[in-house]
Amino acid sequence: MSHLVTTLSALETLYGEVGEASRVKETDRIVPVYRALIEASPFAVLATCGPEGLDCSPRGDEPGFVRVADDKTLLLPDRRGNNRIDSLRNIVRDPHVALLFLIPGVGETLRVNGRAQISTDPALLGSFSVDGKAPKTVLSIAVEEVFFQCSRALVRSDLWNPDKRVARQALPSAGQILAALSEGRTGGEAYDKALPERVKQTLH
Repeated sequence: MSHLVTTLSALETLYGEVGEASRVKETDRIVPVYRALIEASPFAVLATCGPEGLDCSPRGDEPGFVRVADDKTLLLPDRRGNNRIDSLRNIVRDPHVALLFLIPGVGETLRVNGRAQISTDPALLGSFSVDGKAPKTVLSIAVEEVFFQCSRALVRSDLWNPDKRVARQALPSAGQILAALSEGRTGGEAYDKALPERVKQTLH
């Protein structure tokens, strides 16, 4: 226990001063250089918090699926998923959210912190329709803090290196995971066999 860091002063002493570049990159709005990153991103991770704890949810679609409405507002459609609605449950009770945007092949990521509201405005939902299918809700996120993250994490992980891709069959499949956790009541080979077509038919 003597090696635990338990105070801010100890933590700040351990890590030292924040560099100038780390300070100037932070903004309170979507500036043009950050808008370019958001519009190029096909994937983001949405973090929320609520009475039961934290949630971190992957979100993805065509590049620019998170819409920049203005320099203080992002719009994120809630596409079809598993209906757990963990993120939405949290937002109803605590609007604080964080987004981490990734762009394939690019080392830098973009972080956005703000407060979200859940909208069912018909016109807004319709504007996000894909193949005639509108999302059930859209998150309207009031931007409070934006900054890019340097590439060190992605360089260390070698994330975008195609030679480092893991063969899917080397790990448990969705059906195998469900079968193991449900003691065979759900999942299994039939689940895995039907999954690709089910995903294709329920993307939006």
